[in-house]
Amino acid sequence: MKIIVRGTNWIGDAVMSVPALRELRRIFPDSHITLHTRSWADGLFRDADFIDELVTFDKHRWAIKDVYDNSQFLMDDGFELAILLPNSFEAAITSFLSRIPRRIGYNKDIRGLLLTDPIAVPEWKNRRHEVFYYLNLIGEVERRVLGRETVVNAIPDTAINVSEERIFAARSLLMAAGVDLSKKTVALGVGSTNSRAKRWPAERYAQLADKLISDLDVNVILAGSPDEADIAAAVVGLSSKPLINLSGKTDLGEAVAILSVADLLISNDMGLAHVAPAVGTDTITIFGPTNPETTRPFAQNAETIRKAVECSPCMLRDCPIDHRCMTQISVEEVFEAAKNKLFPPIFDDVYDDIEDEVLPVIS
Repeated sequence: MKIIVRGTNWIGDAVMSVPALRELRRIFPDSHITLHTRSWADGLFRDADFIDELVTFDKHRWAIKDVYDNSQFLMDDGFELAILLPNSFEAAITSFLSRIPRRIGYNKDIRGLLLTDPIAVPEWKNRRHEVFYYLNLIGEVERRVLGRETVVNAIPDTAINVSEERIFAARSLLMAAGVDLSKKTVALGVGSTNSRAKRWPAERYAQLADKLISDLDVNVILAGSPDEADIAAAVVGLSSKPLINLSGKTDLGEAVAILSVADLLISNDMGLAHVAPAVGTDTITIFGPTNPETTRPFAQNAETIRKAVECSPCMLRDCPIDHRCMTQISVEEVFEAAKNKLFPPIFDDVYDDIEDEVLPVIS
């Protein structure tokens, strides 16, 4: 079977859809699976072992052009099954016009008429993590196409592969930018492209960076998209230490590889907060107006910091009051969490035990 999967529209969602894509590969081990998604996603899925082909497209100003171009491409490639991860009407009409015989996706925004298998949005949608929303869709695919139900038992795995070649290139890029690779490296994600309310204050990131460098002797780099370059520049300007600003200076593929060789990412609720733990890097995410229960990085090596103020989560893009969900999070609190990630206390405890028990015997 030739299967086409329409990918998600945001970086964080793309990472959260990885467990679903892995399950799709497991239940269709011999099928040809093509991921059809935005061009930026090449940086995430270039080395993925759970798809056979990655086909990307650039979003145009006019959605009708996207629909026409993509439907013509899909029509010519003989796909038998389309799985739509995003809820957009555009994704549904594109698959419909492509004449793909079977089209499965969630029944949102009256697009059910365009699907052969419209799936009801689960009633738990706003209570469970987003990874289960995508997994549920693959579970419905398995039930309707294969007549069995095993996806329900899946343990979500968001891991993303990064090739050794890309890791080498990332190390070279960091060295050229002035990073001392003999030290630990902390990346800061100080922006967020779709919400100013998600941003921990720039002056606090600057204070944190200064403290990380002076107290822990680490490299501090800033990562992010061109849309976040202004806030990254503000942090650099507020800092008294030499920060290495790569925000807006790398594409997503380079950023993914850079995060894979960093020791820690500290960021707002943004796409890179999902990428870093997926490539194996410890991550601390500062949450404010959004809900970590449903959209936190889904990984064991990811930690969240949040204050349970009465108005959060509000999901607003701009705070209409005093931004208390973010301003109540102190530099010291984030620094201590970072220190524990970089230099786990267990090693201090072991050293203390040795000092208390072994050294007196030796002396």
